[in-house]
Amino acid sequence: MTHDDSKYSGAPSSNRRAFNNALLKPTSVALIGASSNPNKNTARPLRFMQKHGFSGDIYPVNPSAMQIDGVKAWSSIDQLPGNVDHAFVMIESAGVSGVVEQCARKGIGIVTIYSDGFAEAGDEGIQRQQELRATARRLGVRVLGPNSIGLANVHSGAVISVNAAFEMDNLTAGDIGIISQSGSMMGSLMSRAAARGFGFSQLVSVGNESDISVGEVLDAMVDDDATGVILLFLETLRDVHTLSYALERACSAGKPVIAYKLGRSEQGDALSQSHTGAIAGNDAAMDAYFRAHGVIRVNMLETLFEIAPLASRYAHLRPKARRDTPARVAVITTTGGGAATVVDNLGLREFVAVAPPAPFISHMASRGLSIRQTPVIDLTLAASSEQYQDLLTEIMQTDWCDAVLCIAGSSAQFHPQYAVQPILNAVATAHGSSKPLVAFLSPEAQASLLLLQKNAIAAFRTPESCADALAAFFVPLGQRLPEQLPPVLLPDGCPVSGNLSEPEAMSVFGALGIDVVSSAMVQPHATDHSIEYPVVLKVVSRDILHKTDAGGVKVGIDSDESLAAALNAMADQVKTHCPQAAIDGYMVQKKEDRLIELMLGYRHDPLVGPTVMLGAGGITAELKPDFSLRLAPVSEPVAWEMIREVKHTQLIRGYRKLPQGDCQALARAIVAFSRLALIESQPVTEAEINPLFVRDDGVVAVDAVIRLHEISQT
Repeated sequence: MTHDDSKYSGAPSSNRRAFNNALLKPTSVALIGASSNPNKNTARPLRFMQKHGFSGDIYPVNPSAMQIDGVKAWSSIDQLPGNVDHAFVMIESAGVSGVVEQCARKGIGIVTIYSDGFAEAGDEGIQRQQELRATARRLGVRVLGPNSIGLANVHSGAVISVNAAFEMDNLTAGDIGIISQSGSMMGSLMSRAAARGFGFSQLVSVGNESDISVGEVLDAMVDDDATGVILLFLETLRDVHTLSYALERACSAGKPVIAYKLGRSEQGDALSQSHTGAIAGNDAAMDAYFRAHGVIRVNMLETLFEIAPLASRYAHLRPKARRDTPARVAVITTTGGGAATVVDNLGLREFVAVAPPAPFISHMASRGLSIRQTPVIDLTLAASSEQYQDLLTEIMQTDWCDAVLCIAGSSAQFHPQYAVQPILNAVATAHGSSKPLVAFLSPEAQASLLLLQKNAIAAFRTPESCADALAAFFVPLGQRLPEQLPPVLLPDGCPVSGNLSEPEAMSVFGALGIDVVSSAMVQPHATDHSIEYPVVLKVVSRDILHKTDAGGVKVGIDSDESLAAALNAMADQVKTHCPQAAIDGYMVQKKEDRLIELMLGYRHDPLVGPTVMLGAGGITAELKPDFSLRLAPVSEPVAWEMIREVKHTQLIRGYRKLPQGDCQALARAIVAFSRLALIESQPVTEAEINPLFVRDDGVVAVDAVIRLHEISQT
């Protein structure tokens, strides 16, 4: 994948460091529109920087004040010195473009815009934002925002923000970076996490992302030595190309990226037009995107920061491939009820609390500790702190579990030395451990939580967030294809846009290497064909994608006479249901045998790009969704992962000695189908094979739909 380091400003890649420093590590800041009234939001950035020890130069710009909080005020941008790294704009939206021009004249390369009234404010605001972006492009100024609540470097005290969360007396410096599409949530996350002892490096609110996007900020944080783990609070995805590039760099740098995304968003008709969209939706595509790029996606807000120590300490233990069996968790508890709440939540996420095997029980007995072969090892009033530590140390070296969960009861609230110290000691001595360890504290035990956090051990306040974190951590890393794959061309005769007819779609799938059903075209007045009976009859029309709903499918025709009658009846029925449809003719298909019916779906998701889906097929596919989805194209190992994730395929994978299907041929078909993503000249918007018949000697496509990207007529 290539990346344009310069974006639109024309800056070469050698200027990346200068961009990063001006964005995240400025040594001089202009506060344009700074107020001398301490009760106003626009007075906050100066106060925050003074409070939190910023040692750089601060230039408040206010034509009505001589000084603000003891700092000289400047009447205009033109009067500023020529060494300003970063400007924070806090004026009415109408004057922002003019300010950007003035900043350009002073050589200020980064401008963060707090002002609202842009794309979030309707059509007029959208126009204003487009004009602002055009001005910034022309002048080579990079813009964060507008509608950004600002950003902060906690290590340097450069709090260029109006967020009230920075009123706190002390900011805890650490290695966590936050990038948020919601300004208010940036402060909320910081305050929640800070109360738990988490420390931060950088916090950035991207606002409307008119220019600088989440991806570019992420890219800058990858290069920031103070940042070790990056949290994303997302509402949508913008500039996916840049984000993908940055995520790859984060992965290569060993910096975990953890995301919480709002909005199980609907795209209206774009989803309902196909089975693929209706079954999978946008959120499944988002999951596939995060997985492909190594992002840990959490479902609970608190998990977003609670999981950080787990992601950092055990990043090398994240699974590379999907397990065929549930992940096994060794659960050690000093509270029975607390353990039950977590085990219950783990079970909902396909984890299993695993009992220690008999040899391990005997081993621990020889060390003076008696435990039972139960899914939860309950040490309530049954072990000393030394025995607890010894048990953990021994479990960390075994191979009968994949993770260790320590659950502390009431002692965690008042006696951390009993509940927490054994955990700290065991982790400290388990240098070669092959499994992660986390803790859940059943009572409200702030001191114990802080102690665990201080020692970089993931600890959770609720059973739900604990289970959420483990589930997110154990999602396998995505496997990607080589970056350069040859493009695919559509066969001659296909239209340049819109729907393909089924014969045209079948020819595309055949060209990709997928076996398709034998067929022939007929007309009501010309029924000759060479297909062996029994056959299936279908209407052929680019205007009718879902033929069954229009009465355009007839199964089990076993003679010429039956075919002639079915043709006439179908012609009448289709005309009644779809009077405006242009009918190319009718297709006679061989009636194929199969073990099961599956569905292959392709969709160019508006946010993440091409996706491929494997799911249970047939007319009932949408009643009980059972599917696996990945970014397209996929490799054969990923295709096998998809097969194993679809429960319906168990029927052809040895379930209760049922006949085995040709899963090797199915995997090859998934790979071939996913290569629709490589058609560049006439991009495919969506496609389906439903059903795809799986047999013991191959697979065959018996129904085909392809929709090409619509070309605008304007």
